[in-house]
Amino acid sequence: MVTLGLVVAQFNKERPITHEMEAAARDAAAERDATIAETIPVPGAYDAPLAADRLARRDDIDAVAVIGAIITGDTDHDRVIADAAAQGLTEVSLDRDTPVTYGVTGPGMSVADAEARIPKGGDVVDSAIDLAVELQDL
Repeated sequence: MVTLGLVVAQFNKERPITHEMEAAARDAAAERDATIAETIPVPGAYDAPLAADRLARRDDIDAVAVIGAIITGDTDHDRVIADAAAQGLTEVSLDRDTPVTYGVTGPGMSVADAEARIPKGGDVVDSAIDLAVELQDL
């Protein structure tokens, strides 16, 4: 059985997008008989690497799944945030030798695009489980 940590970005939380992504993540974990040991809500995707690092340090966590939605605005800020989050999460995964999967949708998304990608919350958990199992014996 795989034990996961889950990081959920809360930016744009007035919309139910990340809450529904979290529900999809929990459903996927249950379908795969995996346990989510702890969920850490963070203000936004930019804040996810620190929370992911804290989870990846734990001996009882096999992998960390990170979910969020970066919706475009009037500037390129969404791209800056997405790049920083992706790079930070990659560093956590490599530094901690723990799978950290990236389920932050965007940048360049409208609200409708983000809503269409809600199932990615489940996909990122599936990826975390698959990677943890694959790397377990290496």
